[in-house]
Amino acid sequence: DGQVITIGAERFRCPEVLFQPSMIGMEAAGIHETTYNSIMKCDVDIRKDLYGNIVLSGGSTMFPGIADRMSKEITALAPSSMKI
Repeated sequence: DGQVITIGAERFRCPEVLFQPSMIGMEAAGIHETTYNSIMKCDVDIRKDLYGNIVLSGGSTMFPGIADRMSKEITALAPSSMKI
């Protein structure tokens, strides 16, 4: 229809909600915390393999820098001896 829409800082806040759901009033863990919690519920013998094989999929993974951010956040939560 020829209408021009200018998107500013909103484009950065959208993916940030995945890590900080509280930004939109949700009392939920971010994707990094959910991933970490899921790994921690698994048997200790397989955690190393799980940390080393995290796969991101779906449309939200197309946001620029999402894989690096996820890696950074998981690295901060995981034991320092784990390779992410």
